[in-house]
Amino acid sequence: MNRTVDVLVVGAGPAGLAAAARLAAAGAGRVEVLERDQAAGGVPRHCARPGFGADGRGRPLDGPGYARRAVRAALRAGATVRTGVSATGWAGPLTLDVTAPTGLERVRARAVVLATGARERPRGARLVPGSRPAGVLTTGELQRLVLRFGARPGHIGRRAVVVGGDPVARSAVRTLRTAGVEVVAVVSEHPVRRAVFGSVPVLSGAIVAELLGRGRLTGVAVRAGAGRAAPYTLRCDTVVFTGDWIPEHELARTGGLPLAPGTRGPAVDGAFRTAVPGVFAAGNLLRGVEPAVAAAAEGRAAAAAVAELLEGRPWPEDRVPVGVAAGPAGPLRWVTPGLLGPAAPLLVRPARRLVRPVLTLSQDGVPVGRVPLGGVLLPRRSVRLPPGWAEGVDPAGGPVVVGAEG
Repeated sequence: MNRTVDVLVVGAGPAGLAAAARLAAAGAGRVEVLERDQAAGGVPRHCARPGFGADGRGRPLDGPGYARRAVRAALRAGATVRTGVSATGWAGPLTLDVTAPTGLERVRARAVVLATGARERPRGARLVPGSRPAGVLTTGELQRLVLRFGARPGHIGRRAVVVGGDPVARSAVRTLRTAGVEVVAVVSEHPVRRAVFGSVPVLSGAIVAELLGRGRLTGVAVRAGAGRAAPYTLRCDTVVFTGDWIPEHELARTGGLPLAPGTRGPAVDGAFRTAVPGVFAAGNLLRGVEPAVAAAAEGRAAAAAVAELLEGRPWPEDRVPVGVAAGPAGPLRWVTPGLLGPAAPLLVRPARRLVRPVLTLSQDGVPVGRVPLGGVLLPRRSVRLPPGWAEGVDPAGGPVVVGAEG
């Protein structure tokens, strides 16, 4: 079946729903959202904790409450939200092949917004050796288990090790405790503020070197210290790998969208336009996880650019690529957006702890600017550059490389 819509949004998480709500409310025509899961709302649906803003009465919202509100906002604005529907490939620049419960479809749009989000890197992709025992989870899998079975430790385990040190690791610890599971330790390769984990032992500068056990996990081998001394065993029946996010970029990649080298998400400019005319990308698809409110803000900003396109604004032609200094030991992990357009906000994620760094900008091998940043930059947190950071960049020049000193 062939159909035509004005705007097709792929992904019903915070970014996709926010974009759809804004576009439908602005009279952008038929706005349709596709979500492969059976329920819309994205990752927040599984985060049963506060921290997602407040409702109209000022009461704190947990993840499911935030997701329900986002879905209602899109529907009330007039968008169509279809769940259990997957976009499987491209039949043209703005035409997607779709698999729905009713069969195969081909949907053509005047504009496409990719908001497919991100997922945590599983154990196999982290190259942790060992067998394949039961009891190895990511944070998302843990949250879904708790949501499905409730706080019953028999369905998860009784002693758990959490790997990671970012806010997602804290969420995993809270979820495990809610389910009645003892958290044996938090293992983090990077420095961690021990106080945020309360009484849970924290092993900083350590890695999980091997998973032990056959049918069921019986423990993990841990190597600690700069010299990575001989491993020792932590006895547990569950290990939760947290953080280390990967953009869900398969659809973007098959559509020929260039990916930013550092993030592996689609390269976009400040208006969330990709290199393919008519195709936008927003939210955690761009670089892995940021808070839901940040992803939703990007969805609304992308909607404004989509509206301009529908009104006839031409697609920009040449935009300057922006990236970080190459090499595994570089001070920065990534920057986004990866294209310098008319609007030029920039989000930077350091690869290691940096104290009062000065960001350096070079173009065609020539220094074009320096941006001093105060305070401490941590590998698990992003920082937004102040306005005017790109004043020295030549819009007609070559790629911009961002580095850091200090």
